[in-house]
Amino acid sequence: MATFPSLRSRDPERSHAGVIERPPDLGSVIGRIPHRLALAGGWIDQPFVSKLNPEPPGSMVVVSLEPDIWLMDRCGMAGGTRKVAVQLWGENLPERPLPELVRELYRAENQDKADPSGSQDMIGLIYPGISRLDYDAAVEGGVFPAHIECNRDPVTARWLESILHLVPINQRPEGYSPLGVKNLDPGWVRRLGQTGKDCYRAIADRDLRGLGASMNECMVCWETILPQTLFHPTIKIDLKALLGSYQARYAGAMYSGCGGGYLFVASAEPVPGSLHVTVRIR
Repeated sequence: MATFPSLRSRDPERSHAGVIERPPDLGSVIGRIPHRLALAGGWIDQPFVSKLNPEPPGSMVVVSLEPDIWLMDRCGMAGGTRKVAVQLWGENLPERPLPELVRELYRAENQDKADPSGSQDMIGLIYPGISRLDYDAAVEGGVFPAHIECNRDPVTARWLESILHLVPINQRPEGYSPLGVKNLDPGWVRRLGQTGKDCYRAIADRDLRGLGASMNECMVCWETILPQTLFHPTIKIDLKALLGSYQARYAGAMYSGCGGGYLFVASAEPVPGSLHVTVRIR
């Protein structure tokens, strides 16, 4: 009669030679540089957008995250910027002024790039807490924010963690770009910048409905201004239909980046298949 080894007979911390081998902690695998999450207002950090805003500044919201979860690459979570930060600084962020680190990382990532990453990627990784970034093209050409407002209240951070759900959708396909079609109407650019202000206010007030509304409005702005954020020949998923189904059921939803990535869902109730993140406030 065939016999099968007991599942209990295997000790994951013990090798065949009997030597204890503890599995590596997650930080040693993915690094200890923080992650970044961007909420409403994204794209206002790009000067080609902010320069058309008739009522500057326009705002967007970024959230610094503890590196306690593995996240997909090419999904709008600043993974590329984070890799550059690891190459620059190794295990941890240097103990230097935060604006200095942002500029150093911006230069390192965007050297010789035709389409540079926006500075919100760097700020979201480096500044702890929940930050509203106010962009005005009259200030440093709109490359860096005219003002940064930070919320590091632990109660607010725990609230956001409890109601923000991340549903994995897809990675950006090779050959994808959201910049093929640009409908940069100033009225829509103003609306985009307002979504960041509304989003930050809703988080500070712990207003679930307000947060969801700002996320939904941001997606309307994206679809109008840069339609290939949702529709592109390389994308085989119906991102708009998927988004609409979640928006209809929950307080609000938006994508983590262009072409999909993660779907952020604002909900006080559980969202099947979703992940949670930890806001970094120190």
